[in-house]
Amino acid sequence: MSRHEITREDILEMSDYAASRKQRRAAVTEMKKDRRAHIGPDATFYFENYDTMFHQIHEMLYIEGGGEDQIEDELSAYNPMIPKGRELVATLMFEIDDADRRAKFLEGLGGVEETVTISIDGDEVKAVPEADIDRTSAEGKASSIQFLHFPFTDAQVEKFRSSEAKVVLGIGHQKYGHMAALTGAVKDALAGDFD
Repeated sequence: MSRHEITREDILEMSDYAASRKQRRAAVTEMKKDRRAHIGPDATFYFENYDTMFHQIHEMLYIEGGGEDQIEDELSAYNPMIPKGRELVATLMFEIDDADRRAKFLEGLGGVEETVTISIDGDEVKAVPEADIDRTSAEGKASSIQFLHFPFTDAQVEKFRSSEAKVVLGIGHQKYGHMAALTGAVKDALAGDFD
């Protein structure tokens, strides 16, 4: 079974999913703890993989109840977020509860998706935004949710896997310049996304 794509054959019957939903949600919540990184006060990266997208698709089908007609749309929406062997994929969320502060913050954050990097002992991997829609408006306002791919070379994958490597996730936007080193637990979890 490919761990790079979810197919129609992988989709569970909703009655089967409903019966195991509580246990599945608990397992995914636990797994996601080591797939999350906070950068600065307002940004969180959620690194996606086959399992997180399998869960997301099933949750959408369960909650929205669109049945067979909904399945292809969900597969099309979420399959691009599964790493394809030599990449990491993340959902970046700017999480600000106060609506006024969030609106002001996002107004000047246009292009933030072009400034995100992962550095492995100084070797930089530049994020590539998901091309589904433009997430910066013509007025320069950024979306609070960004979908990012980090394409790695073979050499960068090997460096990343080294227990001694220092891996730093950064946002270099002039309005939001922050970086943070990934913990060992996060680094180990993400290393499993590479073939």
